[in-house]
Amino acid sequence: MTTRPTYLTTRFGGYFHRDVPEEDVELSHVGPDTPCGEYLRRFWQPICFSEELKDLPQRVKILGEELVVFRDRSGVVGLLELHCPHRGASLEYGLIDATGIRCCYHGWLFAVDGTILETPGEPAHSTLKDRLCHGAYPTHEYAGIVFAYMGPPDLQPSFPVYDSFLRPGYRLVPGPKYSWPCNWLQTMENAMDPAHTAFLHTIVSGAQFTEEFGVMPELEFVETPVGMIYIGTRRVGQNVWARMVEAVLPNLQQVAPIWETGHQEHAFSGPMLSRWVVPQDDTNTMFIELRHVSETEGMTPAWWGDRTIMVPGGQLPAASYQAGQRQPGDYEAQVSQRPIAIHGLEHIGATDRGVMMFRNQTRRGIRAVQAGRDPAGLCRDAGTVIPTYCNDTVTRMAPDGDPATDRRLMRETGRRLAESYLKDPPLLASWRSLNSPAGHGFVVDQLMEAAGLST
Repeated sequence: MTTRPTYLTTRFGGYFHRDVPEEDVELSHVGPDTPCGEYLRRFWQPICFSEELKDLPQRVKILGEELVVFRDRSGVVGLLELHCPHRGASLEYGLIDATGIRCCYHGWLFAVDGTILETPGEPAHSTLKDRLCHGAYPTHEYAGIVFAYMGPPDLQPSFPVYDSFLRPGYRLVPGPKYSWPCNWLQTMENAMDPAHTAFLHTIVSGAQFTEEFGVMPELEFVETPVGMIYIGTRRVGQNVWARMVEAVLPNLQQVAPIWETGHQEHAFSGPMLSRWVVPQDDTNTMFIELRHVSETEGMTPAWWGDRTIMVPGGQLPAASYQAGQRQPGDYEAQVSQRPIAIHGLEHIGATDRGVMMFRNQTRRGIRAVQAGRDPAGLCRDAGTVIPTYCNDTVTRMAPDGDPATDRRLMRETGRRLAESYLKDPPLLASWRSLNSPAGHGFVVDQLMEAAGLST
């Protein structure tokens, strides 16, 4: 939990603002044996793209742990502790073998499960390799990404498959991978801060998405079986545009299309990207994304399938310090909150309800793990397709003559749409209609019950 310094109520009162509280350790620290680190380790975490694993091992840092990832010559992916247990040489300099990776220093050979296969130089009768194992983690490849499970072996969950990954008429395309020098939480929770799209991405820096984002939306926030969504509704002429962006616990963002204008009516659209926000350590974060590209021409922009083109909005630092000052983006706004944002110095307002809801969900997940329970969002049933709710919906609704009434009606419309999607998830229903027409309601009911929500 956070502590607060004295509120400033005096003009030119900087002198009195001396006591800077510590960061919220429970939510921000991710190393082994930390509350949030143990929580995040209960889920499968992305490590790298499959295509990165060629003839050389790759050094990575995930959740404060120094690791090496490689693909042996039989095609199996391994994720091992970085330093050889013999004398500590780094396995990033190891030789990839048919059955594992061999340390460059004395030739010890390690299988992907940490079994020590050979210890050259030891006597033939030595049992040293039979009495040891090297630290290793199980991996799983999906949609061009290597994932790892770094939690207790006896609690390993099934790999989660979301309905947005199986969306008819769309293919998953690996996007870019990049890192920011700040804590994971201040980047992850940004997805639940829709107010910043109007100010940062439109009013302050010019229209980085579409001009319609410059209208401050009416806001609602709703918990889902696997996380939460914000509902931002905007008036666009005779239409109401309801935008729903999703935080899937613990650290997956699903973002609705940024090319939406709200001028043309349409039903549930689904996400444009799924992006994991992966802590490398307490002050460095990796982003790795999958883009959802339509197989129907014109449904997604032609450039969206080109991973060399970044999502607009300043996902990388500006070309110069002055350029970042003149046209700041997400990088400048989030990294500048300090390496770890100090929650005790914040003054939370009404637009921050989604940020606080996500922090509370994360805290509940941490407490569940500490109590020996599965946190919300964890998948235990292999083969389950998990419903998600990110989308844009544009519906016809003439404006009311009274602005206050119109704003209330917009909020009610957005919430009503969200509740209908929670009851009958459109992407899951679409996938089921092509595969197994019965049973999706049972899956939703199970997830809602596990999350402590009612259908």
